[in-house]
Amino acid sequence: MNDYAKADLDPVLQALGVYATKLTRTPGEMVEADVLALRQVGLDDEQILAANLVASYFNFINRVADGLGVDLEDWMKPTP
Repeated sequence: MNDYAKADLDPVLQALGVYATKLTRTPGEMVEADVLALRQVGLDDEQILAANLVASYFNFINRVADGLGVDLEDWMKPTP
C-alpha cells in the first residue's frame, strides 16, 4: 500500500493517517480540530498523545539522520 487515503481502512486508522500526515508535512498548521477529529473516531487523550509522540519521534529521528548524512540501510529503498 502506497497511499493510506486510498486504502480500505477503518475510520480510526484513516483519521490517524490524516493526523500523522498533517503533523509531518505541515506541523505549523495543526489546530484543535485535528485533535477533535481523533476524539470523534473514539480515541482518548492517552491514545492521541501516543499517536502524536510516535509520529513526532519518527519525524525527529529522520531529520537527525538526514541532517547528519546517515546512509540508508541496504534493505531500504529511497522514496522519489
